Amino acid sequence: MKQIILLLLPFLLSANFAFSTNQTKEVSILGSFDIEESFMYDPVMNQMKNSNVEIYKEEHFFQAMDDAYLFIPTVKNILTKHGIPPELLFIAMAESNFSAKAYSVKKASGLWQFMPQTARLYGLRVDKYVDERMDLIKSTEAASKYLNNLYAQFGKWYLAVIAYNCGSGKLSRAIQSANSDELSVLLDPEKTYIPKESRLYIRRVIALAMIGNDEQFLLKSEYEHLLNRANASSISTVKVPSGESLKRVSKLVGIPIAELKNLNRHLKQDFTPPYLSSYDIYIPYVKLSEFKQKYFEEKKTNNIYKIHIANKGDNLYNISKKYNVSHNVIKDFNALKSNKLTLNQKLIIPLDNKANVEKMSSEFYYMVKKGDTLESISKEHRVSVQDIRVQNKLDGNSIKEGKKLKL
Repeated sequence: MKQIILLLLPFLLSANFAFSTNQTKEVSILGSFDIEESFMYDPVMNQMKNSNVEIYKEEHFFQAMDDAYLFIPTVKNILTKHGIPPELLFIAMAESNFSAKAYSVKKASGLWQFMPQTARLYGLRVDKYVDERMDLIKSTEAASKYLNNLYAQFGKWYLAVIAYNCGSGKLSRAIQSANSDELSVLLDPEKTYIPKESRLYIRRVIALAMIGNDEQFLLKSEYEHLLNRANASSISTVKVPSGESLKRVSKLVGIPIAELKNLNRHLKQDFTPPYLSSYDIYIPYVKLSEFKQKYFEEKKTNNIYKIHIANKGDNLYNISKKYNVSHNVIKDFNALKSNKLTLNQKLIIPLDNKANVEKMSSEFYYMVKKGDTLESISKEHRVSVQDIRVQNKLDGNSIKEGKKLKL
């Protein structure tokens, strides 16, 4: 019996050490959220964590982490730069499962699931050419500013996380009603100060953070390499001219087009926005040196494109006259089998004339004329009144003659 105990002693000691180490780490994670150590024993959170462990043994968790392996270090670095605990990275997992292309029925999109209006308030472009809610870096920068604003308002990170889910107004009313901002009070299932979704949301984010930082859990999986994620950025930002094609960059630099598109989900087309002189795209860091050696800008302007949405009465002939581009070129470029167009059909117009490019750029702005109202401008340019307000930082409906509005 004594011999058996001696044989088992190293295992028992190592198991105890592993438990102690993991417990210390979990306490540290709770501290990152400004949550007291006693929350470790929250039954709902523990049930969620334990059931998730079982679910994630089926690779759901690991696959999401593995798919995001390339950009997670960059996202964490941005959060750290803004003074945000890196554990809040798991908000993105709770929101989108680390998928930049995630889209909800409520029209939230991207890694951090921004709604269009919130996205624009934090400087993200959402238009016919780009949806920067799907931009890994710009959306994380925006999420960092948003989280910092919430933290400044509420003073605790767990409150910022809850507000991220249910909104600052709803959380403010909940705190006022509860006369407390303590987590245990706000999570009261009978008082329901905050919605059930938010009560589960904060627990889910914490549970994911604990699982994602559980070394023993990762060591037992085939995804042990996730422990070796470097802190150094594994993607690089490079500047390319307007209208540059991802396919061209792919061929020049030798980056698989699927990988390049995966890092640049925010581009709605194969090319960068034509209304800017240059635009940032992302490539794997290991390809940066090759990009500097092999990439060159085309001096001609035929890599500039315009998206045209067919209106009532449009046909290929009048569209070709508008942009001074052969209707056959438009037909070939869009692989059209006939000259017939449907209402709201999107056409890509390759522009080969500098004057056309300059004319097109001005279409994104509108000079207010006498008698104009936000509603009349909205109807004419198919842009919502709210979008015009947000883009131009307008408080009300009044606009002055001669004012330049961004559309």
